[in-house]
Amino acid sequence: MSMVKALVLTGYGLNCDHETAYALELSGAAAHRLHINTLIQGAVDLTDFQIMVFGGGFSWGDDHGAGVIQAVRMKTNLGDKILEFIDAGNLVLGICNGFQTLVNLGLLPGFDRDYTKRSVALTFNDCGNFRDQWVTLKVVSTSPCIFTKGLETLELPVRHGEGKFYAEETFITRLRDDNQVVLQYALPDGSPADQKFPFNPNGSVYDIAGICDPSGRIFGLMPHPEAFNHWTNHPNWPNVKEKKKRLKDDTPSVITPGIRLFQNAVAFIRNE
Repeated sequence: MSMVKALVLTGYGLNCDHETAYALELSGAAAHRLHINTLIQGAVDLTDFQIMVFGGGFSWGDDHGAGVIQAVRMKTNLGDKILEFIDAGNLVLGICNGFQTLVNLGLLPGFDRDYTKRSVALTFNDCGNFRDQWVTLKVVSTSPCIFTKGLETLELPVRHGEGKFYAEETFITRLRDDNQVVLQYALPDGSPADQKFPFNPNGSVYDIAGICDPSGRIFGLMPHPEAFNHWTNHPNWPNVKEKKKRLKDDTPSVITPGIRLFQNAVAFIRNE
């Protein structure tokens, strides 16, 4: 097929669009950063794209809750078009503030393929403050998520004040039973964090860091994969560099887990 085209939303407090577009370009997609109003005004057609990314930041300043105003604005003006985009088999990714927007829109968790009903929430961190740190994540292998295929554990940064995943117990049980939990916060050895702080940085129920819809095509996560686009992004990179030097290891550094996540999305669209 022709080049995979990815739409990265910008505007009104969103601040991770450049990194997200860069990660998509590294992964083989043609990334287009477009202001939300460009879509609302109809200057660009959503059907021109196969991947849509709701990126990180603080849309509308999170004044009425993280992702709330963005969700209301997009649902009011683009709700039907977004549902058509999903029905066409395309991919949707929500990162941090984008994840918050997806749950407010009702695109996640999408129980029974109903993408209009809100049933889960991302709320204030239990610690009471903003967290900016790296976390270890365990990938749930039984999840149908397109983005995490072939990944087992990974490290990514988080930076949020409202990242605690919460829902009624019946919904948490359903997410687990239907394999819609994709990522869980973990200890450095990959074992469950069991809500231990700071390994679970926000108190998320069941250590949930990311979920998908039943099809695996819509994925939301609080950590930032676009922020690990090169091995030197990791805080431990000087130690890795020195170890390779002392071992006379000239092999090139591997592609980061953050980029692999985007590569999975691009490969899926190409294969379709």
